[in-house]
Amino acid sequence: MKISVPTTNDEPLASILSTLRMHVKENDSFEGTNLPQFSGRVYGGQVFAQAVIAAGTSLADAGHPNRNIHSITAAFLRPGVLDEPIVFDVEDVLDGRSFSTRRIYASQFGQTILSARASFQEDQPGVSHQSAVPSAPNPDELESSVDFFASLDLPIARFMSSTNAIDMRHVHGAIWAKPQKEASDSTLIWFKLRNPMPEESNQLLHRAILAYATDQFMLEPILRMHNMSWLNPDLSLATLDHTIWWHRNVNMSDWILTELKSPSAQGGRGLSIAKFFQNGEHIATMAQEGMVRARHLQ
Repeated sequence: MKISVPTTNDEPLASILSTLRMHVKENDSFEGTNLPQFSGRVYGGQVFAQAVIAAGTSLADAGHPNRNIHSITAAFLRPGVLDEPIVFDVEDVLDGRSFSTRRIYASQFGQTILSARASFQEDQPGVSHQSAVPSAPNPDELESSVDFFASLDLPIARFMSSTNAIDMRHVHGAIWAKPQKEASDSTLIWFKLRNPMPEESNQLLHRAILAYATDQFMLEPILRMHNMSWLNPDLSLATLDHTIWWHRNVNMSDWILTELKSPSAQGGRGLSIAKFFQNGEHIATMAQEGMVRARHLQ
């Protein structure tokens, strides 16, 4: 059993790939390290991406290396501790003629911090249609999150500037430090990796990196609807569950446009739905429910 994650010298991508290159403990059991985080807690997108890699690696060893992951549903149960490795145990649920199913349990100190179910499928012909691609300006015309954080003399901004591997460009203006003027339940964001993926990267890795990237902005339409910014000191956020459906191949080295909407928020929880488009194709759809609490609303 071998983790198929190539290397690069380009930071901050190199650190992410190193984290995904987990140690194989035994059959269907892996151990991964953690990326540093300003919050002091393990970043959920990192654990999500590691779960994708663990499940895909176990599938290859079962004799189905050509089955691509097409969906995963994960529940985030406990916050992760940064200085403790995470153990990923993969359960073989089903290997059918076309589909395979895996359950993944991520744990620290013997307690589960994430549980997930992933489904894989052979490449097959079938009916095809997709959502219309939303109209958006070219990402080169929009402000880069990398440049924004580099311009601020704040500890969290310096941390984001040096460690965040994703360049995000908001069509309707970013809400990092201040809220938007008018409430809206939707937004458009362009994003891609700051460094290109190694050429030998397989589709499993590209899809894992997509899972890694999106956990940092999926709840944004909820904040926009209630005129809040990410740096609001009264705000407390946490991912509760996250589902991804991959429809077509992903290239994390190229720009991806995501259309995010929030249909509902209540009881300290909010739901966000997102569609992802690349080069005219609808490549993925996601749903995330998160804890969204603000002291001024309590």
